[in-house]
Amino acid sequence: MAAGPHILIFDSGVGGLTVLREARRQLAHARLTYVADNAGFPYGAWQEDALVAHVIALFERLVGELNPDICVIACNTASTLVLPALRARFSMPFVGTVPAIKPAAERTRSGLISVLATPGTVKRDYTGALIRDFAGHCEVTLVGAANLAALAEAKLAGEKVDPGMVRAEIEPAFREMDGRRTDHVVLACTHYPLLLDELAAAAPWDVAWIDPAAAIARRIGDVLADLKPGGALARAPGDAPGGAERALFTARRELAAPLRGALLGLGLEAGNLAPGPQGGAGAPQGPAGN
Repeated sequence: MAAGPHILIFDSGVGGLTVLREARRQLAHARLTYVADNAGFPYGAWQEDALVAHVIALFERLVGELNPDICVIACNTASTLVLPALRARFSMPFVGTVPAIKPAAERTRSGLISVLATPGTVKRDYTGALIRDFAGHCEVTLVGAANLAALAEAKLAGEKVDPGMVRAEIEPAFREMDGRRTDHVVLACTHYPLLLDELAAAAPWDVAWIDPAAAIARRIGDVLADLKPGGALARAPGDAPGGAERALFTARRELAAPLRGALLGLGLEAGNLAPGPQGGAGAPQGPAGN
């Protein structure tokens, strides 16, 4: 049996696992490799030019060593900033992650929607353009959450999440105006769905939380279908994914046991990327934590 398409899913941390999970559900025949640039996390702390150079240099090695058919940038901050440079540099297709403002604007009944994102995503011109193009009839509140991504990382590592911190991060997203209330909140960071239970518990009223993972997976499938017309992307009975599936981390530090368990539950073997010639990430090596 021929191996399925090789999909590289990339994020600054573990948030992109929400996209990987959905990609596996929709594209079961694909071979998935996950790369977490946890050495560079959080991306919101980087200067823009430095982040672009960093991600391009990292992908020089990832593309050369892993040879993916398609790359997915499962990070809103990187997508809104680095995607044009990646597409200009490499020949394979890139699928990005952008705030799901359009579906929120289409579904809202109150006309009040909020975008919960990292501060970097909030300030991007791309985010403003999405609001102008698709949500002109809505009142859109942009909320730059400084700590939610780190709280999601901590949760997946087995740490307890402080409800008060979650409440403080999301409070500005809930608005009341002329008897109307915010009814849709866009989760514009792939980390945030990892906190969905905590977000719902901290919310002052019920809202629809928009997780982009399913839409991203559909987009991956569409791009693969264009690359390989007629190619089988669904697994036949008895088939198995083609090749080993791994989660590779750029920082050589021990992974917490709960995170290792979560990766195993997703069928991923944890490993590290070796340092590159200038101390950047390089070829996959060894188990994580060596």
